Amino acid sequence: MSDKIPVTVLTGYLGAGKTTLLNRILTQPHGKKFAVIVNEFGEIGIDNDLVVNADEEVFEMNNGCICCTVRGDLVRIIEGLMRRKGKFDAIIVETTGLADPAPVAQTFFMDENVGEKTKLDAVVTVADAKWLKERLKDAPEAKNQIAFADVILLNKTDLVTPEELRDVEARIRGINPYAVLHRTERSNVDINAVLGRNAFDLDRILEIEPQFLHGDDHHHHDHDHDHHHDHGHDHHHHDGMKHYHDEHMQSVALKTDKPLNPDKFFPWVQNLVATDGPSILRSKGILAFKDDPERFVFQGVHMILDGDHQRPWKDDEKRESRIVFIGRDLPEQKIREGFESCVA
Repeated sequence: MSDKIPVTVLTGYLGAGKTTLLNRILTQPHGKKFAVIVNEFGEIGIDNDLVVNADEEVFEMNNGCICCTVRGDLVRIIEGLMRRKGKFDAIIVETTGLADPAPVAQTFFMDENVGEKTKLDAVVTVADAKWLKERLKDAPEAKNQIAFADVILLNKTDLVTPEELRDVEARIRGINPYAVLHRTERSNVDINAVLGRNAFDLDRILEIEPQFLHGDDHHHHDHDHDHHHDHGHDHHHHDGMKHYHDEHMQSVALKTDKPLNPDKFFPWVQNLVATDGPSILRSKGILAFKDDPERFVFQGVHMILDGDHQRPWKDDEKRESRIVFIGRDLPEQKIREGFESCVA
């Protein structure tokens, strides 16, 4: 696995601060060699003084990184990068402000040539603290980018009051309770907080998401329905943070301590993503199968699922299965009943 080059998909709404982040990656003396794939150079406004060498679509920067444009086919670009001499520490693919990150992410599962040499590392979304609230109302893709993220940079925090910041964080959590959130000004973040996260690495699903294992009961929706309506959707939780439920985007978290039957589980989950895949943005889980000494972990993007045995269950570890689906208008009852029917 380790010789695969990690790929970070960078997304975020127009003007949120992606370009600033990319410029930091391309200019800081971090001692690493990154390849950055952007949609248009014009947008990123590369400072020509920093460019050492350029051919038609590849710019070499003086800190050893290179920058190239997606003209047409992402797969072709990545294959071209792989043929260049010298190994990259990572590849960063920037999506346009209006793009849904899913198709880009899927490339790394779907295309065999690309999948052999690269692995998806994380989806990083830059969100604008000042304008996100408005964007969530009028732009479905802004919501997709939040729901899809493994890491969220909540940028321009210096332009809002502490109260507004708490409010926008609560809105983000209402859509995606699982991403790691960094507050930033001018996209100033430690590059290691964004790159090399291994969020798509099945082995690290848990490490990154302790909430995935503890106290995620308030992400369940069943007991909230009755008092949705009187609170106008923002009831306060014990941590003092407002809690929003997005009407359309939600997460469904399931768990059971009974072992699952793999011959029931796999057909069920395949069928679920085949029928409801467009609504399911992300899925991930850790499974305990009957008579199986190893934990099975899986994750998916829309219809595409990827899973593997990860490691033996430890003696002191509770053998339980947990899954989370994040998506739009998910058929929660159907998912719960289907999951329960997979018990061995």
